[in-house]
Amino acid sequence: MTSDGRLLTVDDCEEMSVRQVHDLYRAHINKSQVALMTSFGFGRELVDHAEGSWIHTRDGRRILDFTGGVGVLSHGHNHPRILAARQRFQEQRRMEVHKTYFSPYVAALGHNLAQLLPGDLNMSFLPNSGAEAVEGAVKLAYKYHRGRRQQILHADISFHGKLLGSGSLTGSAQNSFAFPGIPGVSSFRYGDLDSVRAAVDATRDAKGGCDTYAILIEPFSASTMTECSEEFLRGLRELCTAEDIVLIFDEIYTGWGKTGTLFHFMRYPGLVPDVVTTSKSFGGGKSSISAFVAREPVFRAAYDSLGDAMLQSTSTTYYGFGEETATAIEAVNIAVEDDYPGRARAIERVLAPGLARLRKQYPDVIADVRGAGALYGIFLDGGPRLLDLAAKLAPGGLARDPLLRTKVITCAVVNAMYHDHDVYMYYTLNGRSPLVAAPSLVASAEEVEIFLDALDKTLAKGMNRLLGAFFKDKAVSRWAA
Repeated sequence: MTSDGRLLTVDDCEEMSVRQVHDLYRAHINKSQVALMTSFGFGRELVDHAEGSWIHTRDGRRILDFTGGVGVLSHGHNHPRILAARQRFQEQRRMEVHKTYFSPYVAALGHNLAQLLPGDLNMSFLPNSGAEAVEGAVKLAYKYHRGRRQQILHADISFHGKLLGSGSLTGSAQNSFAFPGIPGVSSFRYGDLDSVRAAVDATRDAKGGCDTYAILIEPFSASTMTECSEEFLRGLRELCTAEDIVLIFDEIYTGWGKTGTLFHFMRYPGLVPDVVTTSKSFGGGKSSISAFVAREPVFRAAYDSLGDAMLQSTSTTYYGFGEETATAIEAVNIAVEDDYPGRARAIERVLAPGLARLRKQYPDVIADVRGAGALYGIFLDGGPRLLDLAAKLAPGGLARDPLLRTKVITCAVVNAMYHDHDVYMYYTLNGRSPLVAAPSLVASAEEVEIFLDALDKTLAKGMNRLLGAFFKDKAVSRWAA
């Protein structure tokens, strides 16, 4: 309510100033979120509209969004076919919920997933978020073994979500607070098959029986820009088949063409996990929806009985909403018909050599470049040694962060790209915190060149000037707050 007790309306939202939004966030959402975002140069303006690769703010700025919505916006902002599908659903007053009425949208989406994924990955469940998809896949694996196995393995570098279960399966933890997790969790070295074998052997009982019910891994780690080799993934598949371990591939970020194939693992013919998870761009940038898709024998062994038929859905009441599944049907069809894997490869043909050129041009700043398709990480270094002292003197837990120097340098580049060149980027909190170049798959070669030119001009200023501008901007934002 407002100070006069009136409830706010949608019309009120469209007339709010930035300061009013900040005040409401501080009062009712999270005041520290306001302090954090504004201190890094963001959150000081409101968006009027967005389309394709571009964000238009209320004050008239036109900003190239090179984040791809952190994986959500492969279709770009407000894809016309996505908007039309949702509008048609609403105008026809289709039904959203009630699981006793079977949904043609859920049925069709399950069919389409089975058609597109290899092997017998035929059985789908459609929750709301990527973390829920991961937890559903893990739950499926545990039920497949009827609770007789108690151990699950994940890679030491990984991100699978922030729920209690998915968070406990995340290797490169972002959290400063330790939440409880599911029992029986162990890790192995990413991409190291001997490490996986050793971790499996460590779970054996006195008779040599395997106690591992699932292995969870990202074939391409979008938070660290690291990918598994074909040899490792095929070896993992062979091991899981021999030991009857459920193999789960997390492709929440990399699904639907982002790295140049429909799913990253599909670049290796004949390689089929027992379960694959997807979310982010699966909803076309408008629908909060995810999926885990399982091999038919695994799914049926777990849930295909009258007594167990509803067990998979007990994590959420409102899964598979009508409008959400209709949106996902359209998003998937767009990704296939418009060849999003091919679009990612076309982006790579401009982005990869451009980044390689900048790395050669600025060897003291760019330490490494890694990625695939339309998903690249730029690993930055450099800056004055005074940063090392500043890191040691930083307050609270910041002084214990070995990557604080790298994060400050990267933030300075993000800040300059946004304020000086109207290009929006982000960096990851996992691994070595790379600066991420991950445009939507509707981005043109010209838009990629705009990004590369802006990054060139930014790095040409030198790290000292970039850091000076960043700290000045941060000081001003704190004063304004």
